[in-house]
Amino acid sequence: MGFLDIENVTKSYGSTEVLHRVDVSVAEGEFLVLVGPSGCGKSTLLNMIAGLEDITSGTIAIKGQPMNGVHPSKRNIAMVFQSYALYPNMTVAQNITFGLEMHGVPKAERAAAMDKVADMLQITPLLNRKPGQLSGGQRQRVAMGRALVRNPDVFLFDEPLSNLDAKLRVDMRTEIKKLHQRLGTTIVYVTHDQIEAMTLSTRIAVMNGGYVQQLGTPKEIYDNPANVFVASFMGSPSMNLIPAILRRKGAAAMVEITDATGAPVLLPVAVDQGADGAAVLLGIRPEAVTDPDGADKKARNVVLARNRIDVTEPAGSDTFITTCFAGKDVVGRMRADAEAHPGEMAELALNMDKAVLFDPKTENRLR
Repeated sequence: MGFLDIENVTKSYGSTEVLHRVDVSVAEGEFLVLVGPSGCGKSTLLNMIAGLEDITSGTIAIKGQPMNGVHPSKRNIAMVFQSYALYPNMTVAQNITFGLEMHGVPKAERAAAMDKVADMLQITPLLNRKPGQLSGGQRQRVAMGRALVRNPDVFLFDEPLSNLDAKLRVDMRTEIKKLHQRLGTTIVYVTHDQIEAMTLSTRIAVMNGGYVQQLGTPKEIYDNPANVFVASFMGSPSMNLIPAILRRKGAAAMVEITDATGAPVLLPVAVDQGADGAAVLLGIRPEAVTDPDGADKKARNVVLARNRIDVTEPAGSDTFITTCFAGKDVVGRMRADAEAHPGEMAELALNMDKAVLFDPKTENRLR
């Protein structure tokens, strides 16, 4: 049993089921990120934890106590919304302590809690300002302060950074990470941004179509995606998916693809499923398609293949290239000073230790 247990939970609107048998157990102090495209059910699940949406079937429990039917105010959770939801006529200090005041917390205790949180979030100089006088990042800190001051069992974040510009989003991401490391609080965080999911979480639940597609650590999700959706959704640029033919010779397995000229390229793979001659999808991350000097020196199966470079995209610390295998554009990630020029042939190093295979019909991972 975890600190927060979501057991066989479904959600229906009329005859339409939008969440299907969700099972997730969150340990105390864990940072769980629910990630997926718009409409996948992640915010609906968060609202059910908060008590803002009813549960159609299944159970949600906090610290072993079922929350089905329990009013949001009785759940000891705190929620940070995308829209901040600050009271415009109140000062920052009043916004932060309003919930404590409503729960009858004495004034001296409220002030002490507010001072502690304001110092932690570095918003002490803002306490007498109104929300209209604050920047987006400052408003988000105030919204977080209002949640933190209550010392709840579980923090719920609903896409809290989506209204911020790119640089501020990165800065606030770091602040939230620091906050979690300092306080060790239990957090469930919703986002559609897979970079946020990877950098913030201790575990990720990747959702699509109302189902949890995969639950695991960021490394597990990134290195060992359970299906094509997870492989393509997680990672920027996303995993390359290349049509291939599985070739078996005794205990050895290889996949056959073609280069830009149509010539065959054989690549070793570690897979038990799939018959000789079966059509498969070869999944390989951009960083596993690189220049020979940039290849992982610890890798056991690096295959060199010459191929035509179609596009180069310098990105400061790296150079992204686009080449063609099996008639598909394939993105590679080279060192910044690697020799790669559009229209020319280049030696590519393919790290097959990082390659995975999928069944093109079911789209599930082959093991």
